[in-house]
Amino acid sequence: MGRHWDRLDESLRPQVQASTEEFARVRPELEKVTREMQSTIREVFRDAEPAPLFVAARTKSLESFRDKAARTMPAQEPGHPPVLEFPDPLRQLNDLVGVRVIVSLPHEIREAAHLLKRQRREFDCRSDREKDIGYIESGTYGYSSRHLIMRTIQNDVVKEYQRVLGEPAKPNGSYIFEVQIRTILAHAWSEIEHGIRFKAADPRAWSPYFDRQFIATAAMLESVETVFSELHERYEAVTGYWDEDGEGDAPLTPNRIREVWQTLLPHVDRKADDDWGWAAELLAAHGLRRTIELAGLLEADAITKVRRALEHRYSPGPDRLLDDVLLWRFGKRHIELTAGDDNHRRESLLRRHRQMEAYRQAHEDDA
Repeated sequence: MGRHWDRLDESLRPQVQASTEEFARVRPELEKVTREMQSTIREVFRDAEPAPLFVAARTKSLESFRDKAARTMPAQEPGHPPVLEFPDPLRQLNDLVGVRVIVSLPHEIREAAHLLKRQRREFDCRSDREKDIGYIESGTYGYSSRHLIMRTIQNDVVKEYQRVLGEPAKPNGSYIFEVQIRTILAHAWSEIEHGIRFKAADPRAWSPYFDRQFIATAAMLESVETVFSELHERYEAVTGYWDEDGEGDAPLTPNRIREVWQTLLPHVDRKADDDWGWAAELLAAHGLRRTIELAGLLEADAITKVRRALEHRYSPGPDRLLDDVLLWRFGKRHIELTAGDDNHRRESLLRRHRQMEAYRQAHEDDA
């Protein structure tokens, strides 16, 4: 059963039923168009980086077609019965064939859309709409999705479908269909929501609680995707630090040290000021002047061992922890290069060095 069909005026039912029967007749050929669109779009993404998780497709079901064909709108003249919104649904509906491109992260939606829109030998993009923009501007929540309305160009499978459909359609290979691009989390949310909200067996069973919970889960989904996006950006940044010909070769200015530190060790950023000059001096004393060298120094296992060796009473800030890591790496050479005439600092470094050596001896088997 369908919401629109169930409420449709009796005078309009024969027209909708006739369209549905015509759709049932040509649907097997339309399924071939669906498979062709799915195959073509999969081929578009075959060498893409990053590639979508998967490309799915579906041909509209008879029940869904009939219900959408039964949509009405008020008559232009008062007192007249409503009229069908789609009097010729086989030629007016753009979603009889639908393709879904499912990606991992929100930024990949944009990349996938741009790639599809560049396939001008295969498709012509007639419309491009970002569903999440409406939610943002209205202050509400829902799943994010990019909706493209595409038109095929001189497609042979489409021509065969048009021959079966017959007049007034001409077999020119031009057919309009829909492509939705969304993340895997948004896809799961929308599938569950659609199954409960739009396919409910009895609309009287609906409760406002359902609406509230769907809105709440959409908000949580947005938060989770934001975290995943931030993790991806951080991972890309960290990967760049190990590129000797790119980001890894960037010089270690105080600002660069701060950036690298806050990316690699955001949980250890307890500096009371914004001056990273001393950190730069410590690194320069050992000839460490490139980003890749700092990334190698701030290796997680070494930091863990330093913490255990010194048993810090208070969590150290970046300057102190960097000093300790350099002492762990270079030993007494670090003392000679950085203590100078400061006897207090020299004694402190010597004491910490003894603790480190004792820890090393006690944990030789862990080295």
